[in-house]
Amino acid sequence: MNKVIPVEKNKDYEIYIDGFGNMGEGVGKIDNFTIFVKGAIKGEKVRIKITKVNKNFAFGRLIEVIEAAKDRTEPTCHNYKRCGGCQMQHLSYEAQLEFKKQKVVDCIERIGKINMDSVIVHDTIGMNPPHYYRNKVQLPVGEKNSEPQIGFYAERSHEIIDIDKCYIQFEAANEIMKLVKAWMKEYKIRGYNEQTGTGTLRHIMVRRGFKTEQIMLVLVTTNENLPHKKELIETITENINEVTGIIQNINSKKTNVILGDKEITLWGKDQIQDYIGEFKFNISSKSFFQINPVQTEKLYSAALKYAGLTGKEVVFDAYCGTGTISLFLSQNAKMVYGVEIIPEAIENAKINADQNKVTNAEFIVGKSEEEIPKLIERGIKPEVVVVDPPRKGCEKVLLEAIANAGPRTIVYVSCDPATLGRDLGILCEGGYEVKEVQGVDMFPETGHVETVVLIHKK
Repeated sequence: MNKVIPVEKNKDYEIYIDGFGNMGEGVGKIDNFTIFVKGAIKGEKVRIKITKVNKNFAFGRLIEVIEAAKDRTEPTCHNYKRCGGCQMQHLSYEAQLEFKKQKVVDCIERIGKINMDSVIVHDTIGMNPPHYYRNKVQLPVGEKNSEPQIGFYAERSHEIIDIDKCYIQFEAANEIMKLVKAWMKEYKIRGYNEQTGTGTLRHIMVRRGFKTEQIMLVLVTTNENLPHKKELIETITENINEVTGIIQNINSKKTNVILGDKEITLWGKDQIQDYIGEFKFNISSKSFFQINPVQTEKLYSAALKYAGLTGKEVVFDAYCGTGTISLFLSQNAKMVYGVEIIPEAIENAKINADQNKVTNAEFIVGKSEEEIPKLIERGIKPEVVVVDPPRKGCEKVLLEAIANAGPRTIVYVSCDPATLGRDLGILCEGGYEVKEVQGVDMFPETGHVETVVLIHKK
C-alpha cells in the first residue's frame, strides 16, 4: 500500500516547528510527515510554501512567522537570506551554542548508540564577539549587465550574490573587495563567465595573520595577462597598510577548483605568518591553516588537556596535516609521531617544527591506517593517540589498529558530529569508553561545530 503524502508542492500550510535539522533548519510535521524549513526556529508557528516533496520528507519556504520563538533575532547582514555563507543569523548566539551542543549529543547517541548519562558534556565554547573571525576568504568574481560582481554563491547554486560587506570575514577583506571592484570598473577588467570560460578575473582570495596583522591578496586569473596591475597594486598598498604580498595565480581550466598551479608574485612576499599559541606558522596561498585562529587555540588547548600528558608519553597524531596539533602536543610529550597522506602538508609540518625548534616530533607521509600499524610493528607503542580526520571521519581499519595498540587515552577532534558518532561507536566496541565532550564554535552564524572528545581504555 502506497504511503499517502499529506502535502503538495506550491501549496501553503501552517506548521509548528518542534526541532532543528543538521544545519539549523527548522523541522516540523504535518500528519507525522517531516518538513524542513530554512529560517524557522524550534518553538515557532509558521506559514510555509512547500517547495520540494520527497517520499519521506519535504522542504518548505518560510513565508510568515505567526508565533515567534524567544530566540529569534534580526540578522545583521542584509544579504543573509540570499547568500549561502551563513545559516543561523536569525537565531540568538546563546541559542546557536546550545543547538551545537545538542547536535553533538544527538549524533553520538543516535549514530554511535552510546549512553550519554555518564558522559560529561560541556557547554560549547563560544566566541566574543562572534563576527569577523575568518582569516581566509575566497570570493568568486563575475559580472552582470557588464558590471563586476564579487561576493558569495547563493545557496546550492553558482549565482554570485554581489556584496559590499560580510560580517564573518575579517574587516580589511571587505575594504580590499571594494577596491578591487572599483579598479575593475575603472579599467573595464572583465569578470569570469563560468559558461564560456571567458573573462580575466576568476576569484580573489585574501588571507590574514590575526596576530601578525599581515595580509596577502591573491588574484586568480584565466591567463598570465593582467591589464592595469600596476594601478591595482598602487591602490591596494596605498589604502591597506597591512598588505605584505600581492600574488597572481593562473587557472586556465574549466573547473570548480579555485587555485591553479602557476603563481607570480606581483608585489611583496609570497607568504604571511601567524601564531597559534606560542607557535609560528608560515602561510602561503595554498597552505592549510585553521580558518578561525582565536577559536583554534581553544580547540587545541582542550585537546592538549584531554591528552593528560606528563612529558613521558609517546603520542600518535593521525591526520596531522601541517603539524599544528602535533606541535601543541610536543610541549608536554616525550615524542610525537604525526602521520598525513598529503606530502606537501608533511613538508610544511617539518618546516613548522624546525622554525619553532621542536625536536621531539617526527612526521611521516602515508595513510594513517597503514603507517600507524608499521610504527607499532617497530615497537613504538603509544600511550596517547590523537585523531583529527576530515569530514568523512576515520577509516574503520585505523580505529581497529588504534584499539589494538591499546593506548590509555584517545583524543578525537571532529569537524562532523555524524561521523564522530559513528567512529565513537566503533571505538567503544573495541574496548574504549567516552568520558568527556567539548564543543568549540569555530564557525559562528553557521551550522558547523568542532568537537573534542576524551576517550579512555576500559
